[in-house]
Amino acid sequence: MSGAGLSVTKVFTFDAAHQLPNHPGKCRRLHGHTYRLEVTVAAELDAKTGMVLDFYDLSSVVKEKVLSRLDHRYLNDFVENSTAENLCLWIARELTELPLQQIRLWETPTSCATLRL
Repeated sequence: MSGAGLSVTKVFTFDAAHQLPNHPGKCRRLHGHTYRLEVTVAAELDAKTGMVLDFYDLSSVVKEKVLSRLDHRYLNDFVENSTAENLCLWIARELTELPLQQIRLWETPTSCATLRL
């Protein structure tokens, strides 16, 4: 087996506030969430390390490029219409140095948006 098709996922959480200016209901008003972010990367297995990507390295990039900017912030400062879907797109643009396969952003324990790359 070559290790083709392998991926690894790291899970993060952050707290932030936002409002959805185009929403017809209560989400139009300012409110907050504890977001759960899942970042999945895929690559060939490195024969020397036995890894797709070291979890520490993945974590370091996500913390620097995304969490340090979004945690305890007003998300509309980054994405005007800060839906979970639009936030997935923004996050993917910030993580271009990673071999991204998927971004999944949970806004609540039962609601998420998924971007497959």
